[in-house]
Amino acid sequence: MSGINYETLKTIVNMCSMPSAILSVEKNDDGTCGKILMVATNDKFSMTGEDVEGQPYDLKIPRDPKFEEILFKAAWNNEHYHAYVDTTRLYGYWTEDIVIPINNNGDSKIGYCQFIYNLSKEMDSGKYSIISPDIASFVIRTCINLRKNDDFYTTMNLVTKEIREFTDSFATSIVTISKDFYQFEVISESVRNNLVSIHDIFTDIPYEIVESWEDLISGTDCIIIRNEQDMCDIEKRAPEWVKTLRANDVKSLCLAPFIHQNMIIGYLFITNFDVTQLARFKDTIEMVAFFLASEAAHHIFIEKLRSLSSLDIRTGVQNRNAMNTKVDELAMELKIAPVPYSVAFCTLSTLKTININQGHDAGNNLLRDAGKILREVFKDDFIYRSAGDEFAVISTNSSEEEFSKKIDTLKEKASDPEWVYFTVGYYTDATDGSLHTAMRFANQYGQEFKEEFYYTHPEMIR
Repeated sequence: MSGINYETLKTIVNMCSMPSAILSVEKNDDGTCGKILMVATNDKFSMTGEDVEGQPYDLKIPRDPKFEEILFKAAWNNEHYHAYVDTTRLYGYWTEDIVIPINNNGDSKIGYCQFIYNLSKEMDSGKYSIISPDIASFVIRTCINLRKNDDFYTTMNLVTKEIREFTDSFATSIVTISKDFYQFEVISESVRNNLVSIHDIFTDIPYEIVESWEDLISGTDCIIIRNEQDMCDIEKRAPEWVKTLRANDVKSLCLAPFIHQNMIIGYLFITNFDVTQLARFKDTIEMVAFFLASEAAHHIFIEKLRSLSSLDIRTGVQNRNAMNTKVDELAMELKIAPVPYSVAFCTLSTLKTININQGHDAGNNLLRDAGKILREVFKDDFIYRSAGDEFAVISTNSSEEEFSKKIDTLKEKASDPEWVYFTVGYYTDATDGSLHTAMRFANQYGQEFKEEFYYTHPEMIR
């Protein structure tokens, strides 16, 4: 150790009654932050008694770009830091963090600072109020805007626009996630000069990628990508997600979770911002996310109630009531603005036999698998459980050839006469015909194929 002696640092850290460590912060030749090591620690910091001195700081503390910047500024710019951070999801406690500069005696490569923390079960509002006036002002204005408009989406778009302007980012959006239904929703977006559509971009992103964010964010309060090195680090754990980021020219990213009842229910998604301002707005984003979480939770709850009222629970597709409503609406729309459309009726011909031979639990599992196949094949179409073993599909965004290919795919995926087997009748109308008539034709064709199935498999007749 050059310029300062270990015994002195050890004495300083041992005099602290709270968990504490002296950290060495290396300055690279280009003036950026290099390695950060735990030079001296007290017993409360190491807790387990293991020797962590001389090890990288992230052996004990989750790696965080903002935290590294704070340590660098303390070690090299003589800046103190004091904050109260919500780490209840990570540790079950709030954390009070203190960083104090230590004179490095003129060493040009290594600087030092002391890190002290304290854990508390409850938030101390007095300590939490130490945030700067500009951050406080922005957070207060955001909370006021959340009460300005009764329309949820209008309100969220307004808040999102203000967050984008505050962070000077290229794009900002709010995404909610519903694990019960395996789906996510982009509920708001703001893009500089409206150059792209976040909704369109996320249309091509599968649910699994959004779901993977939770694993990435574990152990930290948000995901930060500042540069190519950070991007590569994330890429090792989530290559498919990073592929979408690169495809959309994302260079920097801040992903802050919305946490409700200790569960992640959504995210604030910010891309291509001035990374030199990260320390300034990261605290702000985390605080805003805290308030947005309750709004997102309320929205998800209402949407869940709405979905449950129109959802067939066993299959995950829409129920007959939803179909009746949609058919009437769509029939009127097609009269006003005719477009080609296709209708299919798919009968789960094995359901009755499975119920009788294996019981209703097996039948429910069959319905679950059948619904999953239908959702995979007709993911951009309207799917309904129109009767016990019958499903209806309505498509307004596929050509006759495209819809025919979907039917062929369904028959390939559901051709097991001992489990999922669909007989299908379908009809495409490229004119301004009646939707109700098209559905009748499709149903009639479906009945013919159903009779053919029973002729081929007489053992399935019940």
